[in-house]
Amino acid sequence: MSEFKNDVIKEQYERQEKRKMKMVENDVRDHLRGFSRTIPSFVMAYGDKDLTLANFDEYTPDDVFFEVTGISEEQFRMLRDGGEYIDSETGEVKYFEGKLFDEVVFNESIQEFLRLKQQLGNYFDESHKIDIFDYIPLQKTNEKFTPKKYVKLMVQNLEKENPEIVDDQTKTIFDPYDKSGLFLTEIAKKLYHSDGLIKVFPNKSERIRHIMENQIYGAAPTKIIYQIAKNFVFGPFPDISSKNLKLVDLEQPAKDGTMKEAIQKEFGGDKIGR
Repeated sequence: MSEFKNDVIKEQYERQEKRKMKMVENDVRDHLRGFSRTIPSFVMAYGDKDLTLANFDEYTPDDVFFEVTGISEEQFRMLRDGGEYIDSETGEVKYFEGKLFDEVVFNESIQEFLRLKQQLGNYFDESHKIDIFDYIPLQKTNEKFTPKKYVKLMVQNLEKENPEIVDDQTKTIFDPYDKSGLFLTEIAKKLYHSDGLIKVFPNKSERIRHIMENQIYGAAPTKIIYQIAKNFVFGPFPDISSKNLKLVDLEQPAKDGTMKEAIQKEFGGDKIGR
């Protein structure tokens, strides 16, 4: 009976340890899965040719890293490098070996995304049937981008309700809650191909510059969204000013009924809404 009792206790202990290990493994998998889905957004906002697994946590401040990826830099380093941790139940110091990423695959995936971003960068090129956001999965965080087909419908309805808007080089269009920049780029394309602007600006480069610097405006509510929109809208045109896109959250002013004043303060005068 004594041996049987010891065997039962041992068996129960082993089961509890396996359950605890399974919970830890599931927690790690959840973190890893959620993080993996955010990598394209991170690269879209902050990536360059030098970004690798080894320096992934050095490209942004801690708060921005958490906002983008959903995990802290400390958690990321634990998944990547491993390290000691304290068992919350026993108080025992244990070691997690990490190395959950294949460094070669991780680095090559970053470079492949950057190649696609550059390849699809010129959204005025109508031969592109897709854009870079087709390669960015839905996020658990705030970065849920409006699908392009719905953006196109929004632009079509805007033109339907305001038939003269795309042919008038003095009109301005404003996106008060810009997330991806897709609305601004679809508007820019409409203006670029309009008969009115072609007549006034027959030179393609001059027409693009006028549209980007004088007709489209946007406000992005967070740092990550601002970076994504800025890189998407203005990235292909480094010699064109991105001053018309600002990092400003207009949600509260919209609720307070002070949105007009907030816009005038940020962008100056009556530039928007003409």
